[in-house]
Amino acid sequence: MTEHIGTTCVQGGYRPGDAEPRQIPIYQSTTWKYDTSEHMGRLFDLEEAGYFYTRLQNPTNDYVAAKICELEGGTAAMLTSSGQAANFFAMFNIAGAGDHIVASSAIYGGTYNLLAVTMKRMGIESTFVSPDCTPEELDAAFQENTKAVFGETIANPALAVLDIEKFASAAHAHGVPLIVDNTFPTPVNCRPFEWGADIVTHSTTKYMDGHGAGVGGCIVDSGKFDWMAHADKFPGLTTPDESYHGVTYAERFGNEGAFITKATAQLMRDLGSIQSPQNAFLLNMGLESLHVRMAQHCKNGQAVAEFLQAHPKVSWVRFSGLESDPYHELAQKYLPNGGCGVVSFGVVGGRPAAEKFMAALKLAQIATHVADARTCCLHPASSTHRQMNDEELAAAGIGADLVRMSCGIESTEDLIADIAQALETV
Repeated sequence: MTEHIGTTCVQGGYRPGDAEPRQIPIYQSTTWKYDTSEHMGRLFDLEEAGYFYTRLQNPTNDYVAAKICELEGGTAAMLTSSGQAANFFAMFNIAGAGDHIVASSAIYGGTYNLLAVTMKRMGIESTFVSPDCTPEELDAAFQENTKAVFGETIANPALAVLDIEKFASAAHAHGVPLIVDNTFPTPVNCRPFEWGADIVTHSTTKYMDGHGAGVGGCIVDSGKFDWMAHADKFPGLTTPDESYHGVTYAERFGNEGAFITKATAQLMRDLGSIQSPQNAFLLNMGLESLHVRMAQHCKNGQAVAEFLQAHPKVSWVRFSGLESDPYHELAQKYLPNGGCGVVSFGVVGGRPAAEKFMAALKLAQIATHVADARTCCLHPASSTHRQMNDEELAAAGIGADLVRMSCGIESTEDLIADIAQALETV
């Protein structure tokens, strides 16, 4: 039976048997007991599925990862300790020292820093391209050692909408996968695999959790990228891994499972960025209402964007649901049911006016967070993106006057009233 996505939000990933817990159990244990060393040896050799140490895998996490995998339409998934860990693992799983990544410049500041600074120190270079680049400009960014393309469905906080098909076409023409961070729309509003993406990542801390209760991330594999067809580019997947008993992931687990199995057996083993079972349990509670919450987030975002657009003290508004937005046409294609509840805008008077406006808000809270049940706002240039210079901020679509407002699920009328009174103080 084909389920609607709302049913998968509620019941995907875990179906209890007779007299089993109706809610996903929390396996709050570091280790598992086995009767024989031979049994545990089969687990270490990846000859048998099972659990032995929570640093690598945990049943609670796997139930929740399976739900997200179903929601995205993938073949395998894993949870990580954060969205940053998910993006790092997704790229580092196929790129190492001497390799290269092509990335959209309009991405979250932390991810930009991960690519431009931290992964560069590890010997992985990145070329950043505008999400609005022509196919020719995108093609020119590739090098012989390019191993992946990365972008965000809806960029945080520039709110640029990624032309997934354009980026996927370029990636595949060069024999590499497209990795898309789908945090803002969630699979309720966009499923990047249907548009050609190969790997999807999430900061589950955001809409998926929905309550600001637990930090986490997720990687989902579409199972569609043919690693063996590009064996010379991806030796980590297509040649024996001597650090794991000589297993060749692409041969043993096929396109459907190779990527996630390698990321678990190798990266999670060595780096240990596992999501705690307690956080995975909280995440699942959030996922159960994701389809209901996203509708209200989008409704509030649209109403707030329309109000701001008509206000004389607002200099500009970015929200793809507005017909005047430069990404409206792409949003109609990729996000026909709405994108997210995040609105970016500028207050007349620049940075001082933006800071005065934010200080006057009563319902909306100033917080580093975004995309949960409570409306919050942030000045990215002085917080999440403060490590970027003016040129880098401009390339990412973030001006010094930009205010990012994440519309929660409160009453639409109350939100607009709060914004109106705050603007009166400017």
